[in-house]
Amino acid sequence: MVEKRVIRGKVEKKFLMGNEAIAWGAILAGCRYFFGYPITPQNEIGEFFARELPRLGGVFVQVEAEMASIAALYGAATTGVRAMTSTSSPGWALMQEGISCATVAELPMVIAHVQRGGPGQGSISHSQMDYFSVTRGGGHGGYKTIVLAPTYTQEMCDLAQLAFHLADKYLTPVILLSDGLLGRVTETIEVRPLDFGPLPPKDWAVGGTASRESGEPRRISTARGQGMVRLPDGSSMPFTDFAEHLSEKWQKIMDNEVRYTTYQVDDADMVLVSYGSSGRACRDTVDIGRAKGIKLGLFRPITLWPFPHQEIHALAQQGSKKFVAVEDSMTGLIEDVKLAVEGKGEVHRVGLSIRDMRTAMGTINPDRVFSEIEQWL
Repeated sequence: MVEKRVIRGKVEKKFLMGNEAIAWGAILAGCRYFFGYPITPQNEIGEFFARELPRLGGVFVQVEAEMASIAALYGAATTGVRAMTSTSSPGWALMQEGISCATVAELPMVIAHVQRGGPGQGSISHSQMDYFSVTRGGGHGGYKTIVLAPTYTQEMCDLAQLAFHLADKYLTPVILLSDGLLGRVTETIEVRPLDFGPLPPKDWAVGGTASRESGEPRRISTARGQGMVRLPDGSSMPFTDFAEHLSEKWQKIMDNEVRYTTYQVDDADMVLVSYGSSGRACRDTVDIGRAKGIKLGLFRPITLWPFPHQEIHALAQQGSKKFVAVEDSMTGLIEDVKLAVEGKGEVHRVGLSIRDMRTAMGTINPDRVFSEIEQWL
């Protein structure tokens, strides 16, 4: 479940679109450095930082390409500051080597990914087609990064703050996964700083020449040679031992950071599993079904990695429930739902089809979801 949070400071209400809410959350989390390159449909994030960061004494840099933005973010992260970038699907593809390198260097950073249609340049309309590349480690090396999936504008702001906390807690990149629809949905939200608890000191951070002269700790970039990995304190260990260290960290994240929310699942005969903009539609679909006497429920993952496999499996063992993965994609989420159910119940899918892509009718809305699931009731 989403843990309780302590709200500190003044609470303000603002009428914000999702992209702006992400940026506000980052500011409240202490982010003062942003590196990015324009791409639809996430441009409002960069526009916000270009306007607001100079007023706060921060730094906004529009770089020449997405590969440059992830490289600049890597450099900023080595100093221990809170920094981020944002992009959309084609730009996300260009960042993969940098994200993989940041993961093995154990650098905390936040990347907001506002998905659009694909493959290739695709379209500038909303989609959820990057599920695999985001949740399976899109670059080389089989790495893992935490993936947070907001569904409402309030969550865009709150989860942006959580993303920075988790990045610092586990020394890892954290992905805030949105889409073009969520980025433009505008709602009144509470803009307030959140406290998620204490964090370890950043005694590994690079401090520049002044810190070297004063004898303060400094980070030595992770490097490989003769099968060895150099650690932040200057010592080395065999690469196999370091790989085991990363594996243990990922297991710790899986044990402690699974987040999800449910709606009307306890007595449901059919459970919709969805996230992001599709999750919004499914909440209303459940209400439509309940009004007709049909027992629908909604299971909404908030962490797509680590995915709540055990929690869905527990639901599957409660009688003969059916499950429907609802996603604005041709595949992706349904694979994790099948893995979680483990054959204990029927699994179906409502999603994007080639026909939808050709006719621009791919929107996942409550009426469409309900009309499609009727065949499996």
